[in-house]
Amino acid sequence: MSALQGMLAEFAGPGDVLAATWAARRAGYVALEVFSPYPIEGMAEALAFRTRLARVTLVAGLLGGAAIFLFQGWVHAIEWHLDIGGRRSFAAPAFIVPTFEITILCAALATVFAMFVRNGLPRLHHPLFAVPAFGRASQDRFFLFIGADDPRFSAPTVRAFLVSHAPLEVHDVPR
Repeated sequence: MSALQGMLAEFAGPGDVLAATWAARRAGYVALEVFSPYPIEGMAEALAFRTRLARVTLVAGLLGGAAIFLFQGWVHAIEWHLDIGGRRSFAAPAFIVPTFEITILCAALATVFAMFVRNGLPRLHHPLFAVPAFGRASQDRFFLFIGADDPRFSAPTVRAFLVSHAPLEVHDVPR
């Protein structure tokens, strides 16, 4: 196990970090992260970023909606049947509003919890905080991080690769 969490290259502009990210993908690196003060057009494609969050939201919403619909049907038709004004015991139109509300609630809660899990939160300390220059990631600097868990990671090779893209500085990120 390496004593490093990875390597961090500091760039002055968004074009530089985007070009270095595309080069890192072409070189076969997969454990990449980019930190910038604002979104960069084309960065999601450069990182090959894909998310399953929409599927989680859809499945949770459907399951929540189906569960509350079936629950209402069970309560009104089987468990606690009340004959009110000759109405059918399974009156599906009356179930639409609560079903819709619970569908939205379940989808929203599942989305929030999935984001927490995927982002590794709550995490109060990250190894990148040990790099003093990283404080400028929210101000005016752009950083490309190549993690040590990448199958192609070798500290001298990654350092040479990052230096070849003319960053302002290359930092070792300790564990």
